[in-house]
Amino acid sequence: MRAIRVHQTGGPEVLQLEEIDLPQPGPGEVRVMIRAVGVNFIDIYNRKGQYKSELPYTPGSEAGGEVHAVGEGVEGLAVGDPVAYAMHGGAYADYAVVPAWKLVRIPPGVNTMTATAAMLQGMTAHYLSHDAYCIRSGDTVLIHAAAGGTGQLLVQMAKRRGARIIATVSTEEKAELARERGADEVILYTRQAFEAEVKRLTGGRGVHAVYDSVGRDTFLKGLDCLRPRGMMVLYGQSSGPVEPIDPQVLNDKGAIFLTRPSLRFYTATRQEIRERAGQLFEWINDGELTVRIDKTFPLEEAAEAHRYMEARLSMGKVLLGTQQGRAKKLDQIDRTIDRGDVVDESSWESFPASDPPNYSGLQI
Repeated sequence: MRAIRVHQTGGPEVLQLEEIDLPQPGPGEVRVMIRAVGVNFIDIYNRKGQYKSELPYTPGSEAGGEVHAVGEGVEGLAVGDPVAYAMHGGAYADYAVVPAWKLVRIPPGVNTMTATAAMLQGMTAHYLSHDAYCIRSGDTVLIHAAAGGTGQLLVQMAKRRGARIIATVSTEEKAELARERGADEVILYTRQAFEAEVKRLTGGRGVHAVYDSVGRDTFLKGLDCLRPRGMMVLYGQSSGPVEPIDPQVLNDKGAIFLTRPSLRFYTATRQEIRERAGQLFEWINDGELTVRIDKTFPLEEAAEAHRYMEARLSMGKVLLGTQQGRAKKLDQIDRTIDRGDVVDESSWESFPASDPPNYSGLQI
């Protein structure tokens, strides 16, 4: 089978396509035939060595596909079941072995691409808005990178919870997208000092919470956007890690709070995963949550996908397709998925990984 392998940390060029042995599921495990892979900034952090991974390794922690084989003791899953997962390594491949408790069955009405795109970023947005800082009706929140994959979902969930949303983006095109998702005010940080604009928009009071996935470039200025006893939720570092901070700074700025959460601590049990993913799929099926797939790449172009992400060009989810030629076709249906139209994947879901998919059944 094919897999992307990393033998040394570095730039996108270290992502190498190789042939490796087909993994065998052990007790309590499932082998998944992967159809789509989510590309996330954590993959880039690992590739650069910001987070430590034992070398060599196969990157990726999010995918969707179907059950290909089950290990001893696995119940409730059978060969052919459509499934998705997040927070388990080795996804940049044709197949992966995953603990059964981490898998979520994809319900009817949600296609594999959308399910894959929703898992990591969707569950992240869910725990950020419901747990890390539980948004209350009437809160004002600042969301950085609001046109990105997680940002768009977080804006929608914050709006569902009754928040006034101030969003930051880099371009007019991204500003329009953030407004479409529900942002009340949008700041182009490339043209305005966002901290001063936040103070102006809140009458000098500041916001109840800042959701920051950017890190070094925005963190300290973001602290100045908080009202007394506000919460800084630092959940990413796309611009680089933040410098150490003296806790006294938090007191000086109004007894504000700081948390550095991670999805793995909010999806630590089977029940948590199923509850979060189940709510996401319910909202998607009901047309209450839009998951935008921005761009797709073939598995062998994983390095290009990383370059695209690092250039901050994405306005939604970036995916890898595991079969030859699939990614080009998926690019043609991205707009359809974004509109919420039905995409019938049955024509290519049933093909074994070695065969090219047939797209004749796509409903556009």
